[in-house]
Amino acid sequence: MQALYVNPTDCYNIHWPIVRGQLNVHPGPGGSLTAVLADLETIWSHVIQKHLEVQLKDLKYYRCILLVPDIYNRQHIKEVVNMLLLNMGFSAIIVHQESVCATFGSGLSSACVVDVGDQKTSLCCVEDGVSHRNSRLCLAYGGSDVTRTFFWLLQRAGFPYRDCQLSSRLDCQLLQHLKETFCHLDQDISGLQDKEFQTRFPESPSLLYQVRLGDEKLQASMGLFYPTTFGIVGQKMTSLQYRSQGDSEDPHDEHYLLATQSKQDQSSKSAADRKAISRPGGALDGEMSSQGGIGELSDLPRGCGMGGSGAGMQGEMELGPAQSECLMGAGEVDEPLSAHLSRKSAIMSQFESKALGLDKAILHSIDCCASDETKRKMYSSILVVGGGLMFHGAQEFLLHRIINKMPPSFRRLVDNVEVITRPKDLDPRLISWKGGAVLACLDTTQEMWIHQREWQRFGVRMLRERAAFVW
Repeated sequence: MQALYVNPTDCYNIHWPIVRGQLNVHPGPGGSLTAVLADLETIWSHVIQKHLEVQLKDLKYYRCILLVPDIYNRQHIKEVVNMLLLNMGFSAIIVHQESVCATFGSGLSSACVVDVGDQKTSLCCVEDGVSHRNSRLCLAYGGSDVTRTFFWLLQRAGFPYRDCQLSSRLDCQLLQHLKETFCHLDQDISGLQDKEFQTRFPESPSLLYQVRLGDEKLQASMGLFYPTTFGIVGQKMTSLQYRSQGDSEDPHDEHYLLATQSKQDQSSKSAADRKAISRPGGALDGEMSSQGGIGELSDLPRGCGMGGSGAGMQGEMELGPAQSECLMGAGEVDEPLSAHLSRKSAIMSQFESKALGLDKAILHSIDCCASDETKRKMYSSILVVGGGLMFHGAQEFLLHRIINKMPPSFRRLVDNVEVITRPKDLDPRLISWKGGAVLACLDTTQEMWIHQREWQRFGVRMLRERAAFVW
């Protein structure tokens, strides 16, 4: 935070290591992965020494919990773990997902976790400590977009502070404060109201302004439900989990499993065909054995590899088009793998161009769950965390929109739709961190620790062995 209040006239170049929930790798100065990791290491080292009063040389006596996004970049996580264990010198680490830790911190066993941050909004359904891969979504908007929209509305309303610019860090801090103070989602509050605010800048006197506001306070907050208001163009609005591109240090990754599973299926089918032909009346037996083979393959879990055509069709009917990475693993045997992946990627790209509102994204995420019983659990426990939806009346407003838009069939099945914005009266911005602290104390997580020597010897393979989610 101190860097945000540096005098704009001073000769500093401010870097943002994380943007939209991911490492800020870009082609400009300081945008390489090495530079971003160095910035993160500098920030974390400073915080550990100043606020936790722990010397860096003593980190070998400490362990750490790394919370990662639900939709994650494997290469980035690998490099961050490498930096924490080898560069900073922590003795061990646990890597877990933010949504699962949010349920731990709130004391819930199952929930649809909605994390509304400053620059991104992520959704994921968690059941008994397991994140449903199909339900993960990341939306490219958050609280900062509400701030930007509020500024545009203020200008239309005759904002008295004429020199306000979004390019100024201090002005952005002022606008964020005004948004948090004035904006709401309570439709009972209406009419014109006179508001006052004060500006404080280095080497300048404090000034008091007055502004008259009407529906601008509600319209800016409503942008989370109508994201076209933000006017975001030129980037993906919705992100899904893609397959890993492979890692030379992890030869037995999902690509290896996919290839071996396909070969096993083909060899099993060939053996069954030869056995059927060798019998009397081989044509009829061959048909029956082929049908039996498809039945056996359809019993395999979705996403475990190339299955039969029946398994692929069943997966698409249950999950819908482009719901998740698992769709890319099921397909017809006769279709080449490269063509199948290209087709699925095209479908996913088309879906990612859509701008889903927060309520529609929640319904979409819940609808991606496999069973009606799981969906019922999610509707009865929608957990909102993060600091992007801390408006007055947000809980009732979101609940009203969910009930009105949920499928009619589930209105009869779900006894009580509940939106939780402040579990146990805790700050929603700290729920995931509290869950990480709870995770470190559990006896069942002792086998999840990745120690420094193990990482030095086995590298990223330890994440596949020890991570509590599918790597």
